[in-house]
Amino acid sequence: MDRVSVTPQYGGPVGEPAEVAARSLTPGTSLTRDDAERLAGLLRVVSDPTRLQLLSMLLAAPDAEANVTDLTEPLDLTQPTVSHHLRLMVEAGVLRRERRGKQVWFSIVPERLAAIADILR
Repeated sequence: MDRVSVTPQYGGPVGEPAEVAARSLTPGTSLTRDDAERLAGLLRVVSDPTRLQLLSMLLAAPDAEANVTDLTEPLDLTQPTVSHHLRLMVEAGVLRRERRGKQVWFSIVPERLAAIADILR
């Protein structure tokens, strides 16, 4: 998995949160400062209510993917606003972006979803 940097607003490099989460869940260990910052950056990206809605919509979508038009209408937000939220999640490595013709499709990166779930357990 590629290392992905997010905007400074979201805590700098996210790194490999699945590996960090696995280390943090091992009995007798605690997070290093760097690991805590990586996990906090990932959690900040997904903690926004609109982004949580987008994630749930993608999970519920056929084939767990959707284009920006499919995601915009149910949220009653403008397309640029939805695109902004999607871009932040792509930059953090939470979503995958794939261009097909004139449409851009988004899907969740399974490893990132697993890392988020591991953090919350």
